[in-house]
Amino acid sequence: MQIQVHSDNHIQSSIRLEEWVKNTVESTLERYEEDLTRVVVHLRDENGDKPGPHDLRCQLEARPKGHQPISVTHKADTLEQAIDGAAIKLESALEHMFGKLRSKRAAAAPTADSGEADALLEEEFLENEQAALNS
Repeated sequence: MQIQVHSDNHIQSSIRLEEWVKNTVESTLERYEEDLTRVVVHLRDENGDKPGPHDLRCQLEARPKGHQPISVTHKADTLEQAIDGAAIKLESALEHMFGKLRSKRAAAAPTADSGEADALLEEEFLENEQAALNS
């Protein structure tokens, strides 16, 4: 899983910040590491130089293999809270998505005398492959 970190002009970017963000995202999403191609992190100070509550925003966009991207945003008073909150939201969104996929596969599981379910799984596989090629 590749992690890219981007920040606006009002957030002082550094190698140390990028490493900390990458470690936080990796540790929170480690169970999905094989299912994700990339996670893009956008850090932004909503009010610029002006102080204000909940003005730091972290947006995480995950790219699951063969599926549409999933994006979450969390605003907080500190960068650490914004990143942690967004990582937890993304973990929850991925759990929901992959849980639904597991349920669909279980419902379409082939029976001993049914080749129809195999055809459906093959069709789904081909659709996912095509989507992966297009992204």
